Amino acid sequence: MSDGILGASFRDPSGFVFRRDGVVHRQINERYADDYEALMASGLYEKLVDKSLLLSHEEVDIAPEQAQDHFKTIRPEQLDFVSYPYEWCFSQLKDAALATLRIQRVALGCDMSLKDASVYNLQRHRGKTVFIDTLSFERYRDGEPWVGYRQFCQHFLAPLALMSLCDLRLQQLLRVYIDGVPLDLAASLLPRKTWLNLGLVTHIRLHARFQTRYDDAGASEDGAKKAEASKGKLPKNRLLNLVRDLEAVVGKLQWKPEGTEWAEYYSGDSYEEASLAHKKKLVAQYLGAVSPQIVWDLGANTGVYSRIAAEAGARVMSFDVDPACVERNYLDAREQKEEPLHPLLLDLVNPSPAIGFANEERSSVAERANADAVLALALIHHIAISNNVPLGRISAYFAQLTPVLVIEWVPKSDAKVKTLLATREDVFPHYTREGFEAAFAQHWETEEAVDIDGSERTLYRLRRR
Repeated sequence: MSDGILGASFRDPSGFVFRRDGVVHRQINERYADDYEALMASGLYEKLVDKSLLLSHEEVDIAPEQAQDHFKTIRPEQLDFVSYPYEWCFSQLKDAALATLRIQRVALGCDMSLKDASVYNLQRHRGKTVFIDTLSFERYRDGEPWVGYRQFCQHFLAPLALMSLCDLRLQQLLRVYIDGVPLDLAASLLPRKTWLNLGLVTHIRLHARFQTRYDDAGASEDGAKKAEASKGKLPKNRLLNLVRDLEAVVGKLQWKPEGTEWAEYYSGDSYEEASLAHKKKLVAQYLGAVSPQIVWDLGANTGVYSRIAAEAGARVMSFDVDPACVERNYLDAREQKEEPLHPLLLDLVNPSPAIGFANEERSSVAERANADAVLALALIHHIAISNNVPLGRISAYFAQLTPVLVIEWVPKSDAKVKTLLATREDVFPHYTREGFEAAFAQHWETEEAVDIDGSERTLYRLRRR
């Protein structure tokens, strides 16, 4: 990741985020000086940091990234990894929504307010959901409505409602609509029974109609004035009631996979108990040999091996394609306060791309790669056979992500591979151990390779050439 102004940091004239010598900083511009001083003097900053709701920072005296309009430079606490909402499970998005509303309540108590409610302003850090945009706070002005209300509904409420009440896959609309799900689209997709839900009727259906009405009216100067006048004054007590009402609506939204026995989500993947114990021991040994600070566990399921990596002292991005697995993993990590663990949703054959203006606002997974080691366990057969990806291409992609790879070879004689091939023609003549080793030798050197007891599988520790 190169130094300079970050691609996502250009929309807010109050300042921007930049990287220097690998460290992330934020420049505050003169136009935000008064609000920044108010944030620090009001006690809000300390309250939010104490509650683990806001990323802490320190003011630093370094040469500004851009001298023009420079007021101050701050260095925030550094994040392990920046993830995006279309990579989160349902409960992480819900936690982020509730954290945003709680922050707004605390801010109003200090005569401050959030000037936006972007889902991208929150991250999971050290086991907590934290707000990362210090420049999102402004002085509260008596009687003014919450300017972040529309954005909150588009970024949080609409996708959560669609995930809960329609189909979990509608979360991926956040990849298409970078500024949140349009409320008229959400209203058209929600089932008819939601007309009986006063909160969703108010904040999505009627809000969508209001939006459409006054977006049309805003086409003329007279219409814009009428739209603005229609907002009226909103006393602080009513604004607080709005926030509490949103909290109640979000709090009632739930998602649980139908017909799923959560306790059975990790079945051992064809391993007998002794084989599983040997595999766990090997994973711990391989990680111990390289002492990684950050590990990516690809195809993590519910996080069994992610936790082995965490026990070894690593901070772990625990990826899986199955939303139920990620949800279970996240809820367990939250309940057990497993700070090093960050469960995330990722389809390796369709990973998160670079999107936004100039394809620079949201980075691809490979562009965000920062792993010292990657685990790819019980995974390669799903990519190579289920999705027809040649072994050489898998090797090349993994080489973009990490210098150290712990990967499990699963042969055609394995029960799981036989199941994959049972209903399709075997068009994979190169899917052999020899073919695997030859393909991966283009990018990797083998440091260890051990057959797993009681199975036909082999665990490799590879180092990038």
